[in-house]
Amino acid sequence: MLARGTSLRFATTVGSAAILMWATLAPLTTMSGGIPPIELVALTFGTAFLSGLCWLLLSGGAARLRVFRQPLRYWLLAVGALYCYHALYFLALATAPPAQASLIAYLWPLLIVVFSAFAAGERLRVAHVTGTILGLVGTAVLVLTRQPGAETASNPALGLCAAFACALIWSGYSVANRRFSAIPSDVMVGVCGVVALLGLLTHLAVERHSVWPSGQQWPAVIGLGFGPVGLAFLAWDYGTKHGNVPLLGTLSYAAPVISTVLLVVLGRAPATLSLLFACVLVVGGAWIATRPGRDDRTDAAAAAATTLEGRDHDVER
Repeated sequence: MLARGTSLRFATTVGSAAILMWATLAPLTTMSGGIPPIELVALTFGTAFLSGLCWLLLSGGAARLRVFRQPLRYWLLAVGALYCYHALYFLALATAPPAQASLIAYLWPLLIVVFSAFAAGERLRVAHVTGTILGLVGTAVLVLTRQPGAETASNPALGLCAAFACALIWSGYSVANRRFSAIPSDVMVGVCGVVALLGLLTHLAVERHSVWPSGQQWPAVIGLGFGPVGLAFLAWDYGTKHGNVPLLGTLSYAAPVISTVLLVVLGRAPATLSLLFACVLVVGGAWIATRPGRDDRTDAAAAAATTLEGRDHDVER
């Protein structure tokens, strides 16, 4: 029992590390400013692939590469989601105020709860609707309030739409990915490689110029590749498969708060009351949506009572 509890706590801790890494996605992205969005996808995912490939080869040799033999439908889902999400995310932070775009993109935990409610065996509760409304109100505050520094954004409307698309894509991917729970986390290394190649080809075909990183851009690219664009995917996959998923779901709502605080502390976003209010609404709505309803508590109590009755019966025998 102790070993199982220790393993559960370890996996939950690993999953929590992914949340902390994702909280650095916005600050690191702003530090890479000047690099075209699709080129940034190629550079960061290329870094993630090369570091992950070295880890696979050093830990088990060429035999570890057999993990890449997975169904085509999985590759299409994972590559499509990761490529589209990050291309749109980098575009959002390049064209809209970073704090606003980041908070809107972080609607994905709330949308995961809502989308999951429509899955087989699930039901839509009042908490889901309430949380969704609060999250949308928070988004409206961000969109309708003119933040200081917004005049320097090149295309705020495009950026905020891209951020909302990020939330839809990542939440949809997270729900659909349940169908592939048997696929090992190591395959994400290969997914990063395909995304990097796709990003490179798209960059050469679409974007007008390339930028060779310099100054703080290099640490930002490397940090993105090792952290929120690389290791975080492996950590989250492991944590959700072997750890305390409800706890990880709750902790994930801290990511937008940490991200916003980092942006303000680093001088990448101004501290305003409207930003604070929107942050409270988005995170609060997500927290409400994840609270167990009366039926859920009743089911849990009934299951616990059944377990106790079974133990008592075993003792009597």
